[in-house]
Amino acid sequence: MANGPGSSENWGTRAGVILAVTGSAVGLGNFLRFPGLAAEWGGAFMIPYVLAFLLLGLPVVWVEWSAGRWGGRQGYNSIIGIFFAMSKSRLAPYLGTIGMLIPVMIYMFYVYVASWCLGYAWMYATGQMRGVDNYATFALDYIGYTQDNGWVFMNPFESPLIFLVITFVLNFILIYRGVTRGIELFCKYAMPVLAVIALIMLGRVLTLSPPEDAPERTVLAGLGYMWNPDFAALANPMIWLQAAGQVFFSLSIGFAIIITYASYMRKDDDVALSGLTAASGNGFTEVVLAGLTIIPVGFMFMGDAISERLGSSFQLGFMALPNVFDQMPGGQFFGFLFFFLLFLAAVTSTLSMLQPPIAFLEEGLGVGRKAAVTLLGFVTVIGCGFVVYFMSGAVAMDTIEFWAVDMAIPLLALVILLMYGWVLGVDKGFDELRRGAEIPVPGFVMVLIKYVSPTFLVAIFAGLVYTSLLADRPADADPTPFEVLVDNPVAQLSFGLILAVLVLFVLLTGQAVARWRKRELAQTEVSP
Repeated sequence: MANGPGSSENWGTRAGVILAVTGSAVGLGNFLRFPGLAAEWGGAFMIPYVLAFLLLGLPVVWVEWSAGRWGGRQGYNSIIGIFFAMSKSRLAPYLGTIGMLIPVMIYMFYVYVASWCLGYAWMYATGQMRGVDNYATFALDYIGYTQDNGWVFMNPFESPLIFLVITFVLNFILIYRGVTRGIELFCKYAMPVLAVIALIMLGRVLTLSPPEDAPERTVLAGLGYMWNPDFAALANPMIWLQAAGQVFFSLSIGFAIIITYASYMRKDDDVALSGLTAASGNGFTEVVLAGLTIIPVGFMFMGDAISERLGSSFQLGFMALPNVFDQMPGGQFFGFLFFFLLFLAAVTSTLSMLQPPIAFLEEGLGVGRKAAVTLLGFVTVIGCGFVVYFMSGAVAMDTIEFWAVDMAIPLLALVILLMYGWVLGVDKGFDELRRGAEIPVPGFVMVLIKYVSPTFLVAIFAGLVYTSLLADRPADADPTPFEVLVDNPVAQLSFGLILAVLVLFVLLTGQAVARWRKRELAQTEVSP
């Protein structure tokens, strides 16, 4: 029986929660990051990717779904509240503040990237992309990468600023409407539209003829590039790190999002099949709809240079693919469809990023949703403005992404696994997972949750630290994030912003814990 201060709101339908969780996972990581990594490593990438999904991704997905539903039954919807309910240790709820930091910091730059997608969709729809000679130069100028700091604000009609405002307003209107009338309603329509657009794109790619000057570059040859592995690449530890990172990012695990969404489920709602369905839907979108669309078309029009020219998500989406659309029959229309697809995927993800801190503000401070959304809007507007102002060289964005994403996500996922497997107890957690389950969950998953997945995560975290700080690198290599932090004032300001947001949530957690303990004491005194 719920005894905490959490919201009484529940998902309207089972399909609604699955679509919302899938929507939180399906984003730019699926349509840009995954194809970029698969193009960089070739077919070898799929081996560590599948292993990471099975040994790390799916166990953590089930942990977050069942821990979230358990927390909702205790009356808590935020990861901080759920950790408070799991352990009487004074440290436990403060560990959950990482789960507030991650989605808020990601939102600050992700919403700006979403506005690029909307801007490109508009420019394709209105024919403004026809006269572009060099898409690489255009893209870098458009987002402010090659401009002076603050250029975006000073040039609203030459930059994505107007589209950023539209994206921001759309997000907060939907968030203000709540879980059922906002997030669930939008995802219920947006996800099918996204899937239809992706299938149209896939159908177009699979029916393309090879370029006249390279008849050997067929669709089948492009598919072979993705699925025929070079096993020697598996000796490089970076491929394993990036595959695991992709599973984290694309499944939205270690974000505190799934655990919050699942807390709004009813006590006997299935989480085993629902979690598997959401994870599989994300994987289908990533591997089939994105991978089988972007990699073959990229190979057909770029050849073996695909591994170099699609080396990053930004290069893939905003520099390389516009050249492909120029060469495709009906390229203007399919360019619009593609970037509108990216925009929908980005919005379904940004919506999910704000629900964890809103849930905490509601239950931790006892404020209404309107006040929680207003406070969060104020914080994220300042943060997003900071990122946009210091877009020159993307130093602010890269710094936030490394510290609040690459480093913090595996750390939070490890904390969640340890809290679930060792504090709540893996037996109790597994009973929760099996409650109302519509599929049998094999017992060996308990071993994965308690031992294998945490060990995998420690190895990933150690690998990230080693490759970023300790590994020998060529003299002309780009500086590591640690080196940038030491030498660059903008990186130092960005790191300061991260610390400021973390301190804010630590202070708010102190207030919430005091409030919860006072309520528990009052309940104890009135008990017979």
